Amino acid sequence: MRLGHVAHAQQLFDQMPKRTISSYNTMLSGYVFNSQFAHAVSLFSSMTSRDVISFNTMLQCHVSSGDIRIARTLFDEMPEKDKVSYNTMISAYARHGLVDQAKELFDRTPVKNNISWNGLLAAYVQNGRFELAKELFESKPNWDVVSWNAIIGGYVQRNQMDDALKLFDKMPEKDNVSWNTMISGYAQNGNMAEARRLLDVMPVEKDVFTWTAVVSGYAKNGNVGLSEEALHLFIEMSRMGIKANRSAFACVLSTCADMATLECGSQLHAQLFQTGYGMGYFVGNALLALYFKCGSIEDAHKAFDEMPEKDTASWNTMISGYARHGFGLKAWEIFERMKQTQIRPDDITLVGVLSACSHTGLVDKGISLFHSMDQVYGITPKPAHYTCVIDLLGRAGRLKEARALIEKMPFEPDPTTWGALLGASRVHREPEIGKWAAEKILELEPNNAGMYVLLSNIYASYGKWSDVQKTRVLMEGRRVRKVPGFSWIEVNNKVHLFSVGDSSHPEKKRIYRFLEELDLKMKKAGYVSATEMVLHDIEEEEKVHMLRYHSERLAVAFGILNVPFGRPIRVIKNLRVCEDCHNAIKYIAKIENRLIILRDSNRFHHFSDGSCSCGDYW
Repeated sequence: MRLGHVAHAQQLFDQMPKRTISSYNTMLSGYVFNSQFAHAVSLFSSMTSRDVISFNTMLQCHVSSGDIRIARTLFDEMPEKDKVSYNTMISAYARHGLVDQAKELFDRTPVKNNISWNGLLAAYVQNGRFELAKELFESKPNWDVVSWNAIIGGYVQRNQMDDALKLFDKMPEKDNVSWNTMISGYAQNGNMAEARRLLDVMPVEKDVFTWTAVVSGYAKNGNVGLSEEALHLFIEMSRMGIKANRSAFACVLSTCADMATLECGSQLHAQLFQTGYGMGYFVGNALLALYFKCGSIEDAHKAFDEMPEKDTASWNTMISGYARHGFGLKAWEIFERMKQTQIRPDDITLVGVLSACSHTGLVDKGISLFHSMDQVYGITPKPAHYTCVIDLLGRAGRLKEARALIEKMPFEPDPTTWGALLGASRVHREPEIGKWAAEKILELEPNNAGMYVLLSNIYASYGKWSDVQKTRVLMEGRRVRKVPGFSWIEVNNKVHLFSVGDSSHPEKKRIYRFLEELDLKMKKAGYVSATEMVLHDIEEEEKVHMLRYHSERLAVAFGILNVPFGRPIRVIKNLRVCEDCHNAIKYIAKIENRLIILRDSNRFHHFSDGSCSCGDYW
């Protein structure tokens, strides 16, 4: 039975010349262990003689099947009850959030053991009665490690890590759960230094949950250096022979996606199949996000087709992925396929489709969908849907309509909505609308460094240096710091990070020399530096020099020098790509005959043969 061979056990049971109550109880326990609850009920009904073990097994049967009402009826009818009977019901009530019933049975338990006390403690901790849990814990001197873990877990759930640590340090005995609870708590709170310290000093054997907690913490931090640490830890965990669970795979796939490390992600994909996890929703959706964020659309589509089952998130990832890459018609095609399934589009689906229409210029389709949302799909437009339509109108140059839609929205526009109008005003050179939108954003988000930069760009493009200076003074007065720009590229499983004018890379001289040579070729082909984007009133030659060594251009140059010809060059930038670099990379792609895929904070850009998939609007 413990090995799952139920049919064989049943055959042996049927062949027994004489069955004892013990043999019946063994079969009952086996049925419950293998979740064959109907068989257990049938066998129990046929028993002419039952003991407390029989009844306790059936209590567990009903509890495990989720029928706590029948379990309680059986409990009340039991001719004899022991500690196991009471503890089973107390734990069941705790899991179902029935705290008062758990307390009632606890008080009636004639002989309480640690399991009884732990059951009530768990009921309090798990169901928001933490003050009662603390009182209970303080009322009894001798708790076991399970009790300590429960109360510490309660502090961790409430992000009270200092209190959790005080108790943790007092524990007379610690097990894996104790250490994992603390490590997970620090990781979830973003305190990776303390999580890593505990990992390093942990005296008991580290299990998959220990490693997953730390990997997850590093992965969710969003910092490039910590994301790399998540990958290193995952590799170390594999080398130690610890089989990663689905959660660990999903976390590290998410890390690869955020860092755009396609080679590493592809290796993880292969490893997934070797472990036998396959393509369930959880991991499958993480793979889709990985390939889209790394700019590998073909791999994303292949992974999607290989998924045996798809949920709403799967379809939404495909639609939004194609939209961000500028392939609106493909996103619309996926949307049409989704409508033919049993899965109904939700509000996130329609945001993706409207975004696809915006990025591809499908103005009429987008507006028609927006106006039919409520009637056809039963979805009332939310701010995100309005933002997509404002972006759609703005990209089409219909700024008056976009402004009118903002003014009649049934709710206050958020910074993203104003940002869509700001982007349109920049492209279509409407400085007054741009200034209005930027000022609205700064009213809502006075610490949004990116908006100060965009507003300064608008002033600089018209040579209004006094306004640029006023914006800079305002920014300094509010103590807003500009987020430094970084770009990175993965080559041979190693991530190379660049900042503007980077002088730390070992191939610096080779990269700079290549860019200087490339600059001459670009100028012959017609490239002119967009020096009006430089936020300094300095000499033209110095502006050109500053633009040449922006982080994205350094990463692209490194890629051309190191990625074999014929393979795409994939670069990621933490901020929006600047106008001059966008223009320059179009020339570079044509001159070098390379496909360059750049992911910035806004969208993806596929540069090829002198053009970009975004249509010069991003």
